[in-house]
Amino acid sequence: MTLRILHILDHSIPLHSGYTFRTLSILREQHKLGWDTFHLTSPKHVGCAMAEEDVDGWHFYRTPAATGPMAKWPVLGELKLMRRLEERLTEVARQLNPDILHAHSPVLNAIPALRVGRRLGLPVAYEIRAFWEDAAVDHGTTSEGSLRYRMTRNLETWALRRVDRVTTICEGLRADIVARGIAHEKVTVIANAVDIESFDPGGEPDAALKTRLGLSGCTVIGFIGSFYAYEGLDLLLDAFPKIAARLPDARLLLVGGGPQETALDAQARRLGISDNVVFTGRVPHQEVQRYYDLIDVLAYPRHSMRLTELVTPLKPLEAMAQGRLLVASDVGGHKELIRDGETGVLFRAGDADSLAGTIMKLLAESERWPKLSQAARRCVVEERNWARSVSNYQQVYESLVSRKRVV
Repeated sequence: MTLRILHILDHSIPLHSGYTFRTLSILREQHKLGWDTFHLTSPKHVGCAMAEEDVDGWHFYRTPAATGPMAKWPVLGELKLMRRLEERLTEVARQLNPDILHAHSPVLNAIPALRVGRRLGLPVAYEIRAFWEDAAVDHGTTSEGSLRYRMTRNLETWALRRVDRVTTICEGLRADIVARGIAHEKVTVIANAVDIESFDPGGEPDAALKTRLGLSGCTVIGFIGSFYAYEGLDLLLDAFPKIAARLPDARLLLVGGGPQETALDAQARRLGISDNVVFTGRVPHQEVQRYYDLIDVLAYPRHSMRLTELVTPLKPLEAMAQGRLLVASDVGGHKELIRDGETGVLFRAGDADSLAGTIMKLLAESERWPKLSQAARRCVVEERNWARSVSNYQQVYESLVSRKRVV
C-alpha cells in the first residue's frame, strides 16, 4: 500500500531556513520509501500569491495570507490565520484524499489539522520542531512565564493531547512533551540529521574568494547560519578581542543574515574590531560550501534558554559531516549532538572568556585535529543520516493507518 501523507507546514522553499531544509530532507527520504507526499503551507509563508506553486521540482499548495485590520491584532490575528488555514486544508484534503494529515510546528498548524481531521475522519500526526512559546521569547514578543507565554504553552499541550501521534526532533523536546502528561509511547523522535552525500570532508579553500574577503594568510573563525539572538553571536564578538590579542592574524567570518545583523555590525564597531570581522550577508545555498572551506574553526555560541537547552540545531551536524573543527556552547541541544573532546569541543554557555580560551586552545593543539575530524564525520555517517532518521516515520504512519477513522 502506498501511503499518502499531506504535510501542513509553516513555510517552505524558496524561503531558506533550518525549517525548510529539514522539510526537504524529510520529503526526499519519504519519497525514497515509496510514499506520496503533498505539501500545504500556512498563511505565514510569504512571497507567493498563487494557490499552487512548483519550486525545485516540489509542488506546494499555498494558503492566502490573512488580511484586514484584525489580522494584525494579537490573538485575533492568530484566530484568523487558523481559520484561513482550516478552510484551505479542507479544500486540499478533499481534493487529494490523503491517508494522514501531518502538521508541523507551530500549534497554529496543528489546531486546523485537528479540526479537519475530525471532520474528514483522518488521523493527525503533529511534529514539534520547537515550542511556539519559546520561539516567541527569543523574538521578543513575550517573556517566559508571562500570561501570553502560559496561554500559548497550554494551547500547545491541549493539541498534543488530542493528536493521534507526536513526532519531535530530539530527546530534549520529547522529555518536555512527556512531562506534560503525554504518553511516552505516543511520542517518536525523528532526529535532525544531514544528507551525507551533500558534504565532503577536506574541501580546499577558494583562493580568489579568500582574497576578496581579505582572509588570505589569516586564521579564520566562522559562523554560518541565521543571525537570531539565541545563536549567541554577540558573545562571539565579545570574545574576539581576547582571541585577536593572542592571535593578531585572526579574523571572524559571519556568513548569513537575520534580525540581529544590524545590532551585530554596530557591536563590532563599538568593540573596535570591525576591520577584522567580515559580514558576507546571505549567500546562495549552492555557494555555502565555498565559505565552509575558508574556516579553520566553526563557532556555535548559543545562549542558554529553554529553546536552546531543548532543541538540537542542524548547523553543527553539517560541520561534523565535513569533518570540521567546531567549538560550541554547552547548552542541552549541543550536548545531545556533540561529544565533548571527541567530535567537537564545548565551552561554558554565556562565558566569553571560556569561548575565547577554548578556541585558542583548540587552535594551538593541531595534533588533535585529525582525530576530532574523523570522529565527527564518523558520528554523522553512522548515527545522524537522514535515511536512518526518516525510517522512524514508518512505525508512526503504519500505526495511524491501521486504526484510521471511519468517516
